[in-house]
Amino acid sequence: MAELVFFSGTMDCGKSTLALQMDHNNRQRGRQGLIFTKLDRAGESVLSSRLGLAVPSIEVTDEVDFWDLAVDCLTRGSRVDYLICDEAQFYTPAQVEQLARLVDELGIDVHAFGITADFRTQLFPGSRRLIELADRVQVLQVEALCWCGARATHNARVVDGVMVIEGEQVVVGDTAAADAGVVEYEVLCRRHFMRRMNSQAARAASPSTDVLPFDLDVCPVPRPGG
Repeated sequence: MAELVFFSGTMDCGKSTLALQMDHNNRQRGRQGLIFTKLDRAGESVLSSRLGLAVPSIEVTDEVDFWDLAVDCLTRGSRVDYLICDEAQFYTPAQVEQLARLVDELGIDVHAFGITADFRTQLFPGSRRLIELADRVQVLQVEALCWCGARATHNARVVDGVMVIEGEQVVVGDTAAADAGVVEYEVLCRRHFMRRMNSQAARAASPSTDVLPFDLDVCPVPRPGG
């Protein structure tokens, strides 16, 4: 039976790589599918992995109707056995409901990939609806690591090296080093997320060494005027 499966994890845990692998595996078995993504780091209409792999995809806007699109493909004689839906946290709740309808009424497998919570630890609307409707929610086994070496569980937004907890929910960035003023993201364990201590803050707290102080316990307390 067809399923709606939500593959979830933090940034850097290999979601897009798995999405590409699943598409490859399905095509190797003669199945035909459609690939979707939204706001990919590599630009519009492409699904990319940090390992350097990339394939063309259909860019999802808020106006995209998955049901209409799939029915149109089937009406024109094309096969649609499965959908690969990357960056699904950015989809609207209505679009997630369309994906569930494709599974239930047309027997199309839907593999959705995304992170659950934003940089404020609040659920993305698309992720929330996927958790509510998916046949399975599968946490990826590849663990991203915090700078301290512990399992990373939270996605932190960093601007000019400083972790921020306010701002728009969706701002495109990456985990690679960013230029001044450009948003980047860093995965942290809960302990260091709650302490607002990203890797640059940890280095600042131990300026005598270039090595991150893994045993650092205390976040630096800002001093007035400095």
